[in-house]
Amino acid sequence: MRTNDIILQTVTKIVSFIILMFALHIFFAGHNNPGGGFVGGLLTSGAIVLLLLAYDIKSVANSLPIDFKIMVAVGLLFAVGTGVGSFLFDVPFLTHAFGEFTLPLLGKTHLHTAVLFDIGVYLVVVGSTLTIIQTIGEGE
Repeated sequence: MRTNDIILQTVTKIVSFIILMFALHIFFAGHNNPGGGFVGGLLTSGAIVLLLLAYDIKSVANSLPIDFKIMVAVGLLFAVGTGVGSFLFDVPFLTHAFGEFTLPLLGKTHLHTAVLFDIGVYLVVVGSTLTIIQTIGEGE
């Protein structure tokens, strides 16, 4: 390990955390402002790529034991499921429902089925991006 790696790895831990928190903010702000699942997914992928640059693939794979191909499949299931769910209620494809609910600890909350679609997009973007990057990185 070189001395520069220690500095890079220390800064990466802090910066990755900041990027992940911003990705979470962008994900939830996407209903009323620019953002959502796609941009949040790209930011999350960027944070994990930063970890891959600072550490090696095996170290990141040990700390994140996720099969990104399964993540893509689950994301597609969420995204397609929200569209198919609209057929069950005899409304046009991808028609979203919303309502106000009072939840414990959170109080009065707006819940939308669009969040389920955004979760699907988020998972597909993170899964496909990191599958591609890991495939390229394993070849070296």
